[in-house]
Amino acid sequence: MSNAAAMDTTLELALEDERPKDAKWFGGGGCVFEAGGLKHVFVRGTLMGSFGKKDHAARKLMLVVLAQGERVHLERLAEAFDVAPSGLRLLRRIFEKQGGGAVMRRTQGGKKAPKVTPRVQKKLEAAFAAGVSVSDAWETIGKKHGLGRSTVGEWRLAWSDRKASELTPTLAVVPPEPMPLAVESEPVVSGATSDGAVAALTVAPEMPPADEGLEKLKSVAVATTPHVQHLGTWVLVAMVARLGLYETARGAAGRRVSPDGLRLALDAVVMALGLGQKCVEGVRRLATSTAATLMMATGMPSPTWTRRTLGRFAMDEGGMRLHLGAATTYLREAQASASAAGPVFYVDNHLRPYTGKEVIRRGWRMQDKRVRPGASDYYVHDEDGRPVMRIVSPGHDSLTEWLSPIARVLRLALGDEETILLAFDRAGAFPEQVATLRDEGFEFVTYERRPYPLLADAAFTEEVALDGETLRLCDTRKNLGKGRGRVRRIGVKTADGYQLNLIANSKRTAVELVEVMSGRWRQENGFKHGVERWGINQLDGRQVQAFPPDTIIPNPARRRLDRAIRIARVREGDARAALARLGADDPKRIAAQQDLDDAMAEQTRLEALRPSTPPRAALRDTELADTLVHHTLEYKLVLDTIRIACANAEAELATMLAPKLPRAAEAKKALANLFAAPGAIKAARNHIEAQLDPAGNRAERAAFGELMSVLNKLGLSMPGDQQARPIRFTLAPR
Repeated sequence: MSNAAAMDTTLELALEDERPKDAKWFGGGGCVFEAGGLKHVFVRGTLMGSFGKKDHAARKLMLVVLAQGERVHLERLAEAFDVAPSGLRLLRRIFEKQGGGAVMRRTQGGKKAPKVTPRVQKKLEAAFAAGVSVSDAWETIGKKHGLGRSTVGEWRLAWSDRKASELTPTLAVVPPEPMPLAVESEPVVSGATSDGAVAALTVAPEMPPADEGLEKLKSVAVATTPHVQHLGTWVLVAMVARLGLYETARGAAGRRVSPDGLRLALDAVVMALGLGQKCVEGVRRLATSTAATLMMATGMPSPTWTRRTLGRFAMDEGGMRLHLGAATTYLREAQASASAAGPVFYVDNHLRPYTGKEVIRRGWRMQDKRVRPGASDYYVHDEDGRPVMRIVSPGHDSLTEWLSPIARVLRLALGDEETILLAFDRAGAFPEQVATLRDEGFEFVTYERRPYPLLADAAFTEEVALDGETLRLCDTRKNLGKGRGRVRRIGVKTADGYQLNLIANSKRTAVELVEVMSGRWRQENGFKHGVERWGINQLDGRQVQAFPPDTIIPNPARRRLDRAIRIARVREGDARAALARLGADDPKRIAAQQDLDDAMAEQTRLEALRPSTPPRAALRDTELADTLVHHTLEYKLVLDTIRIACANAEAELATMLAPKLPRAAEAKKALANLFAAPGAIKAARNHIEAQLDPAGNRAERAAFGELMSVLNKLGLSMPGDQQARPIRFTLAPR
């Protein structure tokens, strides 16, 4: 489990030596420790998560999770989290009956109504009508009447919604009749009324500028059109909607975004990503003469409008709600399709490099073999390599800091009875971490870190054929040391005599665990495909915020000092090499000896500074105190959730299409052609026919035809169709 506050800091709490005086202990080795304006939750010395004053959802979710633990004193737990015992009891009841999602959705009580008198309301509305921003309205009007900026913002949203409803034309009820298939001069909106009649609405054909505001960009019913550019994107949009992204987004939007605006923004981003644009700016590539028909709207959203709409949606933890809701859907699908042994999830980090002007923390990027500025994302993929969820870590926390929190989130979504197997690389294979996972009831498999003993050839008694290679296995036990107990050690010897070891805690056979670890490269391939196809490395949002001043970071002064010492040692080596080559009477020896003396004196001076220059320091004590920042998280999280949904929809489509192609490995490339295909629309009363004309050779077009037959059986519909009519995809003749 993660939240923005939890990712902004890296803390270590030494619980073995002494108990901090400021910590609030609640039993079971757990405490809440406040630092840097955040409250950090530790359990047996491991950071479980952090939250700020406004991180209500994260605080409540951690609260109910901790309440399930043994030896936890519930009253002390409530006190540590600044919650009344009665409030904790209520949250536990909600959690037991409705799950973690209902706990996170529960709003804070006791909020007082804003003190806005009719006279002040009239002043605010006049300012909004004149185009005054929320900040300016607060400065000129709100402050004088004791209103907070958030109160002025709420009244601005309410005023916008009211103006939008006033601009909506009145629906006229007419008897139902079949919708004509001929092209209409004006688009028609249709929707079923409570008595079964059809409400028809004629909309003015003028297309308003996309940036004039949400109140002038509305959904309309699709009309029969002989040619629509990019109609193939409907396949991707309908599949993403089938995965539940649109429904989850509507539940997370609250009043911040209207349903029409949210649907149009999601459609625009999904379509742009389907065309290979990778970011929101690619929405402009949809702006053709048939864009309004494609979008089922009165106009085409611009990138600016789309960014503004999704940015408003991401506020107040909307991005986190969307991401966790979508992740829960994918987790349960993985659970339903898993074997009897339980689902498998791969966990690994991926560094997004940054090349801008801001000062960003650096992290190790394996592809470059060096550290680079950026942010680390921890991804969870299912057994087939499909992305499930991601957690961002601007501080580049280690894998061991996130494995246990991620495992607890998976258990929260899938239930305590489910057997969950985590597969990860050596970065998480430390004795303390694997012992924690084992003690908490999680299964895992990972590579053993070197050094480890080389086993005798006779110890490998089992053989298995994997990917055309014969492997020999040895299943033994490994002692983790320091009283941590034992885990399984599976030795694997290849045909050329190379040995590697796996360590695991699982009831699965050694062969099954080896197969799971060999499939870990599906996650690596998923990272590569995510970068190249869906743009997961895109910066998306450029807004930044400072790290808390108590954040512990590598000390840049120590880094410079160590570098200077290395340079001085190189100078020493060069001088000694020069002296070794020069004869005893060579006049150049004097200069070489002087270089050696200077290098030694410089090393002495620099090494004397090391004890007073710690390798890590609080941010406020370094020269980066006013410059080190990280990019805000919520908006990027919304877009990455859309990217994950698109990747999963594409994977499902590729699974359907691949067996029908001569070259199954080209399924996703063929789908890119399908998404970019033009076509024609025929809108009937009970269905919508979308006739697509994708690029492809004879075999590919035949495969597309078979795929469309499969899609038609799924009963897909477009989120923008008010009647939710099924789409019948057909292939245009040639």
